[in-house]
Order: sequence, then C-alpha cells, then structure tokens
Amino acid sequence: MRRDALKILLLAAALLVPPAWPAAARHPLLGQPAADFALRSVAGTNVRLSEYRGDVVLLSFWGSRCGQCLPQLAALDRLQATYGSAGLVTFGVNVDDDQAAARSFANGRHLGFSLLLDPEKSVARSYRVDALPLVVLVDRAGVIREVFREFRSGAEEEYLNRVKALLDE
Repeated sequence: MRRDALKILLLAAALLVPPAWPAAARHPLLGQPAADFALRSVAGTNVRLSEYRGDVVLLSFWGSRCGQCLPQLAALDRLQATYGSAGLVTFGVNVDDDQAAARSFANGRHLGFSLLLDPEKSVARSYRVDALPLVVLVDRAGVIREVFREFRSGAEEEYLNRVKALLDE
C-alpha cells in the first residue's frame, strides 16, 4: 500500500511541475526573413541591413552594462577579422537607454565591425531580444538561420562552425 501511495504522490508532483524547456529551445524567428532596419553607427554612418543581402550577416545585440557582452564582442571581432573577406558582415546593435554610455563604451573599443545604436529599441523588439548578449545569424538570402542566447564557454566555436557553414552555402 505504501508503495502505491508513493507512486501516486510522485505522479501528482510530476503533473504539478511544468516541463523544463530545452536549453536550445527553437527561437520563433528561425527560418523567417530578417527584418530590415536602418540604424546610425557610433561612427556616424547609417547602416541598412538590406544593403548586405548576399553576405552572411551576424547581428550581436549588446549593452554597455552586460558582463558577457565585452568578451563576446572580442570573440566576434576575431571572427570578423578572419571571415570578413569571405562574406561575413558583423554588426553590434546597442540597446542601452543611456546613449552617452553606449558611445563611451564603444569608443573605448577598437573593433573591426560597426557598432550601431538602437535608442528606441525598435530593432531589438523586431528581433525579440529577451537577453543580452543575443546573436542572430542571417544567411545570404536574408533568412534568420541561428539565434544564440548568452555567451558561454564554447560559444565562440559554435559561432565559428555556423558561420563557416553559412559561408559555404
């Protein structure tokens, strides 16, 4: 009798606890056309995403107070330096409320890709940015092929593998 009661109790507990989402839950934008945008870079130039159709585009959404963003931007800089000539174009899209802090942070870094300002967060909303840093990989046809949340150990290798695969398509 005790054994049956324990089984019932465990079954009831399992039904009350919602299932855990998989670590790499499918992002709703995967396979969708990348939303076009025009943003001003920290350097003062305007950038329109649609002008880069035919290239593999990597968008990194970042913030100046994000602890993982600085090492991620450095990793993306290495990736851009290696694969830029093969058709990789990288943009860092800043989502800070304080644009002066964003500019100060950006000016203190010497990166080989443009840092863009999204003061209204309209681009971040269209890409459903829910955590920083967030990386979106767009293929040559303008379709979102990968979304990476966070920057953790091994992420640079994941980026490298996916970028190389998209460049080879």
